Amino acid sequence: MTDYRAFRIHEENGVHRAGIETLPLQAPAAGEVQIRVRYSSVNYKDALAGAGKGRILRRFPLTGGIDAAGEVAESRDARFEAGDAVLVTGYELSQTHDGGYAEYLTVPGDWVVPLPNGLGPFEAMAIGTAGFTAALALHRLEANGQRPDIGPLLITGASGGVGSLAVDIFSGRGYAITAMTGKADRHEFLKALGAAEIIGRGELPEGERPLEKAVWGGAVDNVGGPVLATLTRTVHPWGSIAAVGLTGGVDLHTTVMPFILRGIGLLGINSAGCPQPLRGELWHRLASDLRPRHLEQIVSEVVRLEEVPAIFGRMLRGETSGRVVVDLAT
Repeated sequence: MTDYRAFRIHEENGVHRAGIETLPLQAPAAGEVQIRVRYSSVNYKDALAGAGKGRILRRFPLTGGIDAAGEVAESRDARFEAGDAVLVTGYELSQTHDGGYAEYLTVPGDWVVPLPNGLGPFEAMAIGTAGFTAALALHRLEANGQRPDIGPLLITGASGGVGSLAVDIFSGRGYAITAMTGKADRHEFLKALGAAEIIGRGELPEGERPLEKAVWGGAVDNVGGPVLATLTRTVHPWGSIAAVGLTGGVDLHTTVMPFILRGIGLLGINSAGCPQPLRGELWHRLASDLRPRHLEQIVSEVVRLEEVPAIFGRMLRGETSGRVVVDLAT
């Protein structure tokens, strides 16, 4: 029987602890696929779970990590066979099911996406849940009528994983991007990804009226809270907002006026629960027409499994940018 290493998260009597453990490798059950994980990534949700912040995990102990890419080691699902290059993101990884911070990961076959041609496991995890979320936001916005000619598209939290990939992907589709970030040292980085304008966190238009001057054609919002409320009041008629994150708060204080007088849309982006057919379609697009053009610049760090805990605190303190890839291949 093979042993493997995994980053395990425990909570006992309200006390959080986490670290690298060695576990026995079990054979997959009927309908499951066992993956030899080569790469994973660090997302904000991973940092919350790994640091014991928020209520991410629903059972303990559990292996962290909402992303994984590698090759099939053993399959009891007829759609996959040993050696297939695959990826898994979202679903119940690191919530109720062991996640990708492990040398081996066993999941239901329905969760597995064949790695699209043109993407290796490293590139897939450089994109990961963050890039998939940005692609899903684009899909939902354009399905709701978003177009570049409605006006500039604001991306909040632009220097983070989702934000930086959204700047890259949306600008590649012809949108004039305004990137909002609190990190002055990331302005040139965001311009290199395709942002036409950079604003600071305190530079959103002020005002508390139900409708303020329309400024943005639409938005991808990683912040939530008061920032999202301001966006509802300042988006052009028939523009939409993709609500992605909540780093600025979970409350939303607005009125129905922007929705019934300007016809704006507020679209929730739930990448973990994305239906499998659309999930596969978007991953193929991320390998083709939505492929990020600046992945090398967006990947800020590549770390080993042992180094992951140190990333969590830095990410929660806002000290990271772009994408952090976890190398389990060496």
